[in-house]
Amino acid sequence: MVQFVFLVTLVAGLWGCVTQLPALIDPQEVTEGLVIGRVVTVLTGDRSRRFSPAVRFVEVEDQASHKRFQVEINSPDRYFAAHLPSGQYRLTRVQITEGPFMSMADVAMTFPVDATVITYVGTWRFGIDSPRYGRMIVVSVVADQAETVQVQDFLDGQYPMFKGSSMAETLPQPTQIEARLYEIMPYPRYPRYFRRHWW
Repeated sequence: MVQFVFLVTLVAGLWGCVTQLPALIDPQEVTEGLVIGRVVTVLTGDRSRRFSPAVRFVEVEDQASHKRFQVEINSPDRYFAAHLPSGQYRLTRVQITEGPFMSMADVAMTFPVDATVITYVGTWRFGIDSPRYGRMIVVSVVADQAETVQVQDFLDGQYPMFKGSSMAETLPQPTQIEARLYEIMPYPRYPRYFRRHWW
């Protein structure tokens, strides 16, 4: 029992160490450079689903200080703009929502941030597998010319004070990885007939 209480306390403490950031920083709060990107969910496998997946948040960690930041996305397709201190960062995890269901994957993609400039980290595409045992998520990063033009338009519209400013493109490495997607408890209380999978 003591070990269980210790474990719960430890998890709660670690969860409390995460700094939550909105998807878009308020223009009035912009004091230094921005980290800008786009998050997109892509269906893989069976596409006839009752609930479409969306990214709830992505979490990044400063490799030197080990400070963690959760960028709240809550959308299947959304730009994000956050302020992160200069340093080397690692994308550590992503949480996916599908209606009342949630799942999470641990990933490892690193990228540097220089807070004195606008850092563009590309479009992060999360390929979500069908609900089944052993389901996977494929994370890939792209930044072609069309994507760069679109993010520049987003920057000019959302943060006009930076209009005409140049962006430093820094894509997370590796640019594609595959990871296991795990269900998060508690599982929604649906009748047995409507539950998605059993294991």
